[in-house]
Amino acid sequence: MERVLNLITSLDRGGAETMIMNYYRHMDRSKVQFDFLVNREQIGAYEPEIHSLGGRIYRMGPMYPGQFGKYKRDFRHFLRTHPEYRVIHSHLEERSYFPLRIAKEEGVRVRISHAHNAYRGFNAKTLFRDYFRHRLPPYPTHKFACSEEAAIWLYGKDVLQRNEVSMIHNAIDGELYAFSPTTRDDMRDQLGLGDALVLGNIGRLVEQKNQTFLIDVFAAIGQHHSNVKLLILGDGPLEQHLKAHATARGVADDIIFTGSVPNVPDYLQAMDAFLLPSLFEGLPVSLIEAQAAGLASFASDNITRSSNISGNVQFLPLQRDADFWAQTILNHTPTSRHIPQDMLRRHHYDIGSEAAKLQDFYLEAVKHD
Repeated sequence: MERVLNLITSLDRGGAETMIMNYYRHMDRSKVQFDFLVNREQIGAYEPEIHSLGGRIYRMGPMYPGQFGKYKRDFRHFLRTHPEYRVIHSHLEERSYFPLRIAKEEGVRVRISHAHNAYRGFNAKTLFRDYFRHRLPPYPTHKFACSEEAAIWLYGKDVLQRNEVSMIHNAIDGELYAFSPTTRDDMRDQLGLGDALVLGNIGRLVEQKNQTFLIDVFAAIGQHHSNVKLLILGDGPLEQHLKAHATARGVADDIIFTGSVPNVPDYLQAMDAFLLPSLFEGLPVSLIEAQAAGLASFASDNITRSSNISGNVQFLPLQRDADFWAQTILNHTPTSRHIPQDMLRRHHYDIGSEAAKLQDFYLEAVKHD
């Protein structure tokens, strides 16, 4: 059995973490087992399941600028005391520079960097991100990405054009998301939604997901529709800010903040449309999930068009105001919740086949170690 060490910040229900768990659940764990090295002390939502699947979880200090030196020393010590890891799969974006450089120096032959996001705009972290992503190239032996946009951001267009990046799709188990009228009725009863028009959003409550604008769009919809509700699935540091904004807009009573939930497919059944006005994404798992549930979806035009695997996603410009978004959503005529049975497999989002490919990659890579 090959044990693969995954490097990730935490094990909560974020997009990258959900993607990793989808693959992990569908591995033949007699052949490939996942272990994790995280940079947070807090117990993540996925940790009990990881333990139940036989995975090990290690902890190390955070990768903050003032602690880079300590992280490098601690990681080098970790590798020297855990020589069993022949494959390291880093999900740390540009910060993969640190562990993969040390892994190369310590003789780890299979070193994977994985791009999950396509960052846009400028903030305090941009200079650090640019500095480290430009120093990353010598250290991974293999480069993964969830989309071309994410690959270009982390590795550069030239690397992508030279076919040096492998696309690892954010695959899901389609059977979990297939439309169920019974589940829909049960969830709507449980949530007290009645016959309302129910809009939904999934994501961490952080600036990237642009949920302040989402609430503005919802308030604009409420000016034209008398019975509409909004479900926001996820937790994060902006929760209180978003609740205060909902109160200020007069829509707090019509928004349900569910927090992080383990049964996302059930909540998708209760929705009528899915909204994702993110400032940036790599390729959002939530948008694939929404399409697998047969939902009409409305996403920002900052999201890659390759995420539209159903033909039922409309990409709207963030430069337009909330009322434009609201009118577009309300003018959309709902379609059948039925999706083609082979949609996920045809677009490489079926987790059964995609997990088998990744498993084969790991096993072949160590053969050539």
